[in-house]
Amino acid sequence: METGLKNRGAIVAASSAGIGRATAEAFAREGAQVAMCARTLEALEAAAADLRSRYGVEVYAEAFDVRDAGRVKHFVEQVVKRFGRIDVCVTNAGGPPAKPFLSVEPHEWRAAVDLNLMSAIYFAREVIPHMQRRRWGRIITLTSVAVKQPVPELVMSNAVRSAVVGLVRSLANEHGKDNILVNNVAPGFTDTERVRELAAMRAQETRSTPEEITSKWAADAALRRIARPEEIADAIVFLASERASFITGQTLLVDGGYYKGV
Repeated sequence: METGLKNRGAIVAASSAGIGRATAEAFAREGAQVAMCARTLEALEAAAADLRSRYGVEVYAEAFDVRDAGRVKHFVEQVVKRFGRIDVCVTNAGGPPAKPFLSVEPHEWRAAVDLNLMSAIYFAREVIPHMQRRRWGRIITLTSVAVKQPVPELVMSNAVRSAVVGLVRSLANEHGKDNILVNNVAPGFTDTERVRELAAMRAQETRSTPEEITSKWAADAALRRIARPEEIADAIVFLASERASFITGQTLLVDGGYYKGV
C-alpha cells in the first residue's frame, strides 16, 4: 500500500521502547524522517541509531520529559531546523499508576493530567502552525481502550485519557479547514513493559502469576491474545497516510475485540 509518507517529517513521542518505538520504526520503514523523544537518553539513542542503520533515514533524537512545555517547544523547533517540516505528530506518554479511586491523592491526579493530557496539548500547540503553513498535517494521539471501556483500578488513566479524546474531536473540528487530520488510536492490552508491570502487580494482589493475568486479558479479547506493538504502529501509520485522507476526529480501537460495546 502506498502511504505517501516518504520524506515527510514525523514526530513520535515516548519512542525509545514499546508502541512508540514500533511506531518510529514503522515510519522509518516508509521512508519518513523521524524525530524521537523519551526521558531515558541511552535507550533513546540506541533506538535512533538502530533506525538510521537499518532504514537509511534521517533520525533526530532528544531526551526530555513531555510534561515540560518549554522542552516540547525546543524539541519541535529543532525538528523544524533539521527536517524543514513537520507533517505528522504522534503524541504518547506512559500511563499513570494503577490505584483504586479512594487511594489516589490530589497531586497524583494533577500529575496524570500533566502526563497524558497536557503533553498532547503542548505538542499540538507547537506543531499546528507548521502544518498550517503546508496545509497538510496529521496529529495522532495514543491512548487506550479505556476511553471506551474503563479498565479496573486504572481510574486515572480512564478519566484523563478520555479527556484526550475530547481534545482530538475539538482540534479535528477547528483545524479541518487547514487539512490537518486529528485522530486517536486506542490499543487494547499490548505486549509492552507497562502491561507486564501491571500484570505483575495484579498477580501479587490476587496470588496468581503474571502469565495467568495476561492469559485472562487475552481471553477477554475476541482474538484470544494481546497485541504486538507493531500491530498498533501499523494502525497509526495508516491514519498518518494519504490513504486516510477523509478520516478525522475519530478513535480507532486496536484491541483485538476486547471492547464489547456497539
